[in-house]
Amino acid sequence: MECERRRSIDELETTIERYELALRESNVMVFTQDRDLRYTSITNPLAGLGVDQIIGRTDADILAEESRNAAISLKRETLDTGSAQDCEIRVGFIGGAFRWFDLHIKPLRDLAGDTIGLIGTAVDITGRKDDEAHLRLLLRELTHRSKNLLTVIQAMARQTARHATSLEGFVAQFDARLQALATSHDVLVDEGWHGASLGELAGLHLQPFVDAAARQVSMAGPMVLLKPEAAQALGMALHELANNAKKFGALSVPDGRISITWVRVAQPDGDSVALKWTESGGPPVIAPAARRFGSVVIERNLERAVGGKVRLAFLSDGVQCDILIPAMFLVDFFDRGAI
Repeated sequence: MECERRRSIDELETTIERYELALRESNVMVFTQDRDLRYTSITNPLAGLGVDQIIGRTDADILAEESRNAAISLKRETLDTGSAQDCEIRVGFIGGAFRWFDLHIKPLRDLAGDTIGLIGTAVDITGRKDDEAHLRLLLRELTHRSKNLLTVIQAMARQTARHATSLEGFVAQFDARLQALATSHDVLVDEGWHGASLGELAGLHLQPFVDAAARQVSMAGPMVLLKPEAAQALGMALHELANNAKKFGALSVPDGRISITWVRVAQPDGDSVALKWTESGGPPVIAPAARRFGSVVIERNLERAVGGKVRLAFLSDGVQCDILIPAMFLVDFFDRGAI
């Protein structure tokens, strides 16, 4: 008899030891409270508190004033109704940060079935809540950017149609401009939509117009990250400059050259970037009698998008374009790794 009792006690102690070990290795806080909501036991205290800082105290002693009422009311309701409660609750600890918890509480009863307090579990879900908030932010940003993108595409379609002389010409030009827009977005996506490298942006937009072996394009400047609005507008402008150079300018002949340089420009509100596009070695330039879609994109749209200054000049020995992008549309400059 004594051996069986001893065996039962050993089995119970082993079970309890396994239970405590499992709890210690988890992120689940298990607690009990009496009817006055004083903590009588706790495993895995959260928010950096020790067991001795919690046992014998109430939620009013350890929770921040802004959040204690919600937790206390929930527990009082469980004591009054005898019903279990499940909820996600945001609470803060005195001297600590606010955290989100998945809380489950139920009445703690004695052998006679009377409610003598509460037993509950709490799991810290702050990380999940932060991820959910970030996802909502991204969805709102995606909606905003999608609307802006549709507006840009609508304007592009109207302007292209206005200057197109045939349906085939419209389709070809519109498709090329859509691809240029997609190229800028590819660069932004690769960088997590935080910014686009000016050098990479320029290289990708020139690539379709240049023979890789011809070495007709040179680029030089510090590493610059453009904000999405500036990257999108500058990408379209670079596409139109390259397209014009391919049809009429430096890229239309083997000996033509294009130089793209950019430098810092000190301004009272922070360093801006000045970009210069210079063509040489091409056919003599004849200034157009009227501004067409490409010129509108380069001058008006770019100025409107970035609030900077654009000067497009059809000089006899080659097209030149000077673009000043204000500091507010730049993410950062980096001194090392210049293009």
